[in-house]
Amino acid sequence: MELTTNKFITWLRYDAKYLHKDVIQGVKNLIRWFPTVWKDRDYDHSYIYEILRVKLENQAEYISKRDRHTTAQRDAEKMLLVARLITIQQEDMYDMEYMDYHESEYDFVDVTDEDGLPEKYKNSKRLEVNTISERFDEYFAMYPRQYKRVMSGEVNRFSRPIEEKDKQLIAMEIAHENQDRSRKLLFKLLENNITRWWD
Repeated sequence: MELTTNKFITWLRYDAKYLHKDVIQGVKNLIRWFPTVWKDRDYDHSYIYEILRVKLENQAEYISKRDRHTTAQRDAEKMLLVARLITIQQEDMYDMEYMDYHESEYDFVDVTDEDGLPEKYKNSKRLEVNTISERFDEYFAMYPRQYKRVMSGEVNRFSRPIEEKDKQLIAMEIAHENQDRSRKLLFKLLENNITRWWD
């Protein structure tokens, strides 16, 4: 009983005088986080990224405004960089980028005997992709190092033989590699900096 009384007295002496401030800050947090929590779902990694992105943006704003240490502005910039990298992951920006460099037409056509599919697929349809135009050479020029790595076989996510004529496949490999690289950079920046991000 005495231990509980001592804890209560200690709480009154040191913590209770700040209780009103804690309640006000807690209500502000609930209001600020409400849109993020409202949209949160448990079935996809994108929502984990969203919570981390919002937290980093909030903390970057706080640290930048307070500017209490010599690296405060640089720390805020790094936090915002990580937040931008998170957005790139959420939107699959690099994964989809190569699609801006070609135009294709998609059509579902009947499966024929020449397709060599089992009997159960004979009355179904297959996707046929016809390339109307492509500018993959422009895309490759943007990422010469990744292009070399794909052509040398160093990058081959799908473990397929790749030839120079397989431009769309090469572009897909580059896109996936770039997406992976941005994710690794994101977590490398977090790993190297997160313990320093405090005020």
